[in-house]
Amino acid sequence: MANYSVLLVAVLIVLSVPVITLFVLAPLIRASRANKVKLEPYECGVAPTSLAFDHRFSVRYFLIAVLFIIFDVETVFLFPWAIRFKQLGWFGAIEMTIFLAILLVGYFYAWKRKVLTWV
Repeated sequence: MANYSVLLVAVLIVLSVPVITLFVLAPLIRASRANKVKLEPYECGVAPTSLAFDHRFSVRYFLIAVLFIIFDVETVFLFPWAIRFKQLGWFGAIEMTIFLAILLVGYFYAWKRKVLTWV
């Protein structure tokens, strides 16, 4: 049980640091008096030309971003596989074929739904 007491102390420290920072120190340090000048956005010394919430982005922009992340993660998995290709043998080749087939199905689905067409 003595071994777990060190773990308990560590958990209490890890949980108390964010709580103390957010609820005790932050209210003491932050600027509490807001006025018009402090609430105005600052863009490199240039007065803002528009409000941030007056532009709406198409959902396609976010879908393309998510697809980019997915195919970027694919390359992260391809590099270690390519390095250890000989050691993995047929098992690694079959596993990577299944992985790439799943990604290709998703790619063709997105293509058929015209997600990749930029508006």
